[in-house]
Amino acid sequence: MRETVSYLEMTAPGQLVPAAVVPGLTLTPLSPESPLVVELQVRIGAPHGWPSARRTADQWTTWLAEHPDRRYWLLAFEGEPAGLLAYDLEADVVEIETFGLVPEFVGRGLGGHALTLGLEQAWQLAPDVHRVWLHTSSVDHPHALPNYHRRGLRTFRTEERERAS
Repeated sequence: MRETVSYLEMTAPGQLVPAAVVPGLTLTPLSPESPLVVELQVRIGAPHGWPSARRTADQWTTWLAEHPDRRYWLLAFEGEPAGLLAYDLEADVVEIETFGLVPEFVGRGLGGHALTLGLEQAWQLAPDVHRVWLHTSSVDHPHALPNYHRRGLRTFRTEERERAS
C-alpha cells in the first residue's frame, strides 16, 4: 500500500496554537513497564494499519528494550484511558513518536486539546528544547494532519513510499 508521510515541526513554544480546553482530559506520566503502553499503542494503531499493532509479545519486549529512554504519557478522559503520547528526547530535540486516541474516544472532540497537552509537555521535557517534531501518514486518521497544522506545526517534508508491513 502506498502512503504519503508528512513530517511536521515546531521550533518555538510560542508557535503553539492551543485548542479549546476539554474539561476532564488529562495527561499524566506512564511507566514504560505499564501494560497500557502496549495495549494503547495496539488499540490506537490497529484501525490505521500501524505495524506496532501486529507485534507479538516477544517483539514488543525486544522493541521496548531497544528504546529504554522513551517517555510515555497517558491521555485520560474522566479517568478512563483515552490515548497515549510517547516522546524521544535527543539532546534538545523532541520527537513525538506516538500520539493518538483509542477508537472509542475518536470523534468526541478531544483531539485538539489532547495534542495541545502533548505539545506543551514536549516543550517541558528538557530546559533547552528548541524543536518538537513528528510524522503522520495519509493512512492515519483523516483529521490528524489538519489538527497538527491547526496547532501550529508546519510540514517540512513529505514523501511517498510503500507502507512498511
